Amino acid sequence: MIFGYARVSTEFQSLNRQLDQLKEFSCDEILQEKITGTKKDRPELDRLLDKLRDGDILLVCDLSRLSRSVKDLFSLVEVIQKKGANVKSLKESWLDTTTPQGKLLFTIFAGISQFEADIISQRTKEGLASARSRGRIGGRKRIDQNKLVKALKMYDSNKFSVSEINETTGVTKPTLYRYLNERKKE
Repeated sequence: MIFGYARVSTEFQSLNRQLDQLKEFSCDEILQEKITGTKKDRPELDRLLDKLRDGDILLVCDLSRLSRSVKDLFSLVEVIQKKGANVKSLKESWLDTTTPQGKLLFTIFAGISQFEADIISQRTKEGLASARSRGRIGGRKRIDQNKLVKALKMYDSNKFSVSEINETTGVTKPTLYRYLNERKKE
């Protein structure tokens, strides 16, 4: 079977262009959803992955509809291939795991991506070791507790905006809200 997958990020966007292209390629079934691609939980994509069987093809108009990151793409293709299915992109013709050439290109790109990730990791570790040898510890600076207490009191008074609290105490909006949320949990 050929399964089409169409996705847009918001309710206000249209799936028509993708649906037209997928219908043109005689998909047996097209699953569609309106949800951001950055979310890990995409119900229709999960449903589609459950349906895939040996010899099936997952067809997308372009890779950005299937995945927002290279890492996510490689993990999805791995899941698809473990089921004996293949993935094909209409826009990126190099991604066609139904052909030996497509599999080769995908493997090469996956290898390059992994190499890049390993190099970044290695450089980061070397940089941290170098900084440590110079006495630098790293990580976030600890927040001045006096400033934090003052910021929380100002917030509780309901007399100051978050911007005013930030200007007066130096406590940023994300930090203030993080401590407010922690306080709620207690």
